[in-house]
Order: sequence, then C-alpha cells, then structure tokens
Amino acid sequence: MNIRKIHHVAIAVSDIEAALTFWRDALGLELERVEDAPSQKAAIAFIPVGESKLELVKPTEEGTGVAKFLRERGGGMHHLCLEVDNVVETLANLKSKGVRLINETPIELEGRKMAFIHPKSANGVLVELYELTG
Repeated sequence: MNIRKIHHVAIAVSDIEAALTFWRDALGLELERVEDAPSQKAAIAFIPVGESKLELVKPTEEGTGVAKFLRERGGGMHHLCLEVDNVVETLANLKSKGVRLINETPIELEGRKMAFIHPKSANGVLVELYELTG
C-alpha cells in the first residue's frame, strides 16, 4: 500500500461564493475552477494549495451524503482524500486488517477510481482513497 499524498480536503458548504470570501478573499488562495459534478450530485470549487487541493462541495440534490452532512452539522470538513497507487490493493489490505469500508470495490469514473473508508475505522474522519488512472 503506497499513499502518495493528501489529494484534497473536502469542505461541505451551502454556498460556494459565500465560502470563497474566506478561502479566496481572506486567505488569498486562488480559485482554479468551479465544476458541476453530476455523478456526485454536487458543484465543486477547486482551490490548489501546494500539491494538494481544497474542494468546496455544495450538494445539488437533497438526498446526498453531503446534503445530509450540511443539515446535521451545518458544514465543515467532510472528508480527507488520500491519493494511492492502487485502490483495489489498498482496499484488500485494509479489509484484511479489519478496517470497515464503505466501498469494498472502487467507484470508477473517467480518469480515476475512488473508494471510502468508514469514519468509525478512522477516528471519526471519512477517508477517500483516490487513484488516478488516466
């Protein structure tokens, strides 16, 4: 299992423009782009920070995990994403160690594979594993 880096930290927000008043305007970080992500039922603002990114994630539908997170917690850090060499091998390794997984097989999207580790196995943090494939 080879973890390359923190790929991104996702922050759940109800309003991307309002959130940018802190991340862009107060801290001086540059907004790379805002993208509609229909597969994730969200709009995402990408903000590079060194080799990693902050992602401001706004749900576009009410029934999503991010929408539920906003209702219950009012926003904040949603998950930490680790870039790995091989998601399938990493999941198998973690499963053999008794780690509780949300996805036992990766979700495949264009250019990437991803899977989530249950927060109960990661000290209350939702962890995403991410592999670039393209």
